[in-house]
Amino acid sequence: MKIVITGGGGFIGQMLARALLARGGLAAEPGAKRNLNQLVLLDQAFPSNRIKDERIQYEAGDAGNTEPLARVFAANVDAVFHLAAVVSAGAEADFDLGMRVNLDAARRVFETCRLQPVAPRLVFTSSVAAFGGDLPDVVNDTTAATPQSSYGTQKVIGELLVTDYTRKGYLDGRTVRLPTIVVRPGKPNRAASGFMSSILREPLNGEPAVCPVPPEAKMWILSPARAVDALIHAIELPPQDWGANRTLNAPGTTVSVAEALAALARIAGRDTAARVRFERDVAIERIVLSWPARFVTERAARLGFRGDNSIEEIIRAHLRTLHA
Repeated sequence: MKIVITGGGGFIGQMLARALLARGGLAAEPGAKRNLNQLVLLDQAFPSNRIKDERIQYEAGDAGNTEPLARVFAANVDAVFHLAAVVSAGAEADFDLGMRVNLDAARRVFETCRLQPVAPRLVFTSSVAAFGGDLPDVVNDTTAATPQSSYGTQKVIGELLVTDYTRKGYLDGRTVRLPTIVVRPGKPNRAASGFMSSILREPLNGEPAVCPVPPEAKMWILSPARAVDALIHAIELPPQDWGANRTLNAPGTTVSVAEALAALARIAGRDTAARVRFERDVAIERIVLSWPARFVTERAARLGFRGDNSIEEIIRAHLRTLHA
């Protein structure tokens, strides 16, 4: 089978690629695994330490341009993970860029899938930014999407398009609304939620970190490994398990900044946690505090998705990757 990952040069894209290569394929139906013959990674840039595997094809280009998409989809594609996106604060700061990448490019990918002789399975990554404004204390599977940012709005439009393209038979789409991914390695990106990784990652590296929101601020988070598991599980589920509702809230863990720092102190010592200082950033605070922090994800549980057990588990998982 042939699998495409847009945004394949990014952190999650690279993790997903490694996981797919290790699995050697995907289950097309329960108990029926199809071997992976070709894995195409499409992105504008790739890390210097590229994954080396004869099954990988690297394609440098913008997912919003027809030329690279034509190359990537030249032969039959069985599965697509559409990860390419401009993150929250970036989309809010540059409206045109966010619309071009998060909406226009997404539709180009969907249209390219539509041209395939057999409708491919597609996983679209959305976000808790789909919710905002006047929300219940706990968001559940029936809570309406009410985004309060350009990024959230663009993602919700993408969700609706995935559902409609699926209804029309142009693709077999599945949308996973991911929590904030913690701990992301490497340098901070422009995601408004990126500080939640920074306040753990930098202190563990012996460096200072800045938290732009108050200690009581809470977030709905998920570890990178569980996020990759969720994406693979989403694409392997039979279409009938999804039914007409093609959008799902992934499971996660509710954690406040104070709780995260307390866990960091327990694991790595108080001096490590003390490397974090608080400097309020009104723009970041406005975006992040508009997102819900408490979810009940009963549908995800029924379908076999799994979250992390605690913030301690997430931090220890990150430490294992540092020492791997």
